[in-house]
Amino acid sequence: MFKTKLLVVALGAAFALPALADEAAPAVTSNIGIVSDYIYRGLTQTSHSPAVQGGLDYAHGSGFYAGVWGSNVSWIVDGLDGTAVASGNKPTLELDTYFGLKGAIVPDVSFDVGAVRYNYLGNSYATKASSGLVNADTAEVYGAVGYKFLTFKYSYGVLDRFLMVPNAGGTSYMDLTAAYPIEGMGLTVTGHIGLQKYKGDFVNNSGVYAAGTTIDPSCTDYKLGVTKDFGGYVAGLTYTSTNVTTSAWTSNGEQWGKSTVAFSLTHAM
Repeated sequence: MFKTKLLVVALGAAFALPALADEAAPAVTSNIGIVSDYIYRGLTQTSHSPAVQGGLDYAHGSGFYAGVWGSNVSWIVDGLDGTAVASGNKPTLELDTYFGLKGAIVPDVSFDVGAVRYNYLGNSYATKASSGLVNADTAEVYGAVGYKFLTFKYSYGVLDRFLMVPNAGGTSYMDLTAAYPIEGMGLTVTGHIGLQKYKGDFVNNSGVYAAGTTIDPSCTDYKLGVTKDFGGYVAGLTYTSTNVTTSAWTSNGEQWGKSTVAFSLTHAM
């Protein structure tokens, strides 16, 4: 883990040198929005129900940035057994903190390196033999390279767990995103494909499968979308889907990775 972080810092420092020569004034911005369904890497975080989301960002002229972002969630409560919920483990708020460095390498080529911590407030769930799950809080380091409207990003889990799956240190996510602006119309068309690859397997004892059944929760997700800027308010429409074929991402008969259309409205301040 130390070597991974050191590599991220070194790459960031090397790529940042051209950007340091032309620093702009630091800026603090915020945003708030609503979505009809909070989708994370193809999987609903609210059991296909609406969410209110918002964030606060700091950006320095050198390319350094930091921020915090939050949303209501329900997937932890929905996916846990009754004992865990009854014991007071009812996290309904995700609060992420992150920092990084981004800038231009050469014209039309950009970079972004950083780290993010996913926090689920009120989540006290520890490993339990009755379910095989662990605390949902986790963290990643990431690096991205962009060329014009294309961006490739690689994220790497640095803790020994990832979204309640134990022994998942080294879990990775690769995604390729195209965000193509249509000049003069305020529209941006997006396309995305991502692969969440878990390190090792999850031995499920929660009752969805027979006790001790080994499951690989890895999956591929896809997204098509369009956004429209209405002078500070951005409306979006997205279609997402995954190749999830097992009940690893299912709760109460609800498939978290099923094909979904979601609406969003965001205001930047």
